[in-house]
Amino acid sequence: MKGNFAAIALIVIGAIALGVNLELFELDIVAILRKWWPLALIAVGAALFFTPDDAKKG
Repeated sequence: MKGNFAAIALIVIGAIALGVNLELFELDIVAILRKWWPLALIAVGAALFFTPDDAKKG
């Protein structure tokens, strides 16, 4: 699952970057990061919470 998420994330980031370079839309990454940076903390915390623990399997 982690490999799939990384692949999808790279595709989305690449598509957004291509759209900005082709001037299909305008995107201010710095303004978005200044406002939404706490969402990254929430996402990391949720990922750690839902990641299965290898010690419990054995």
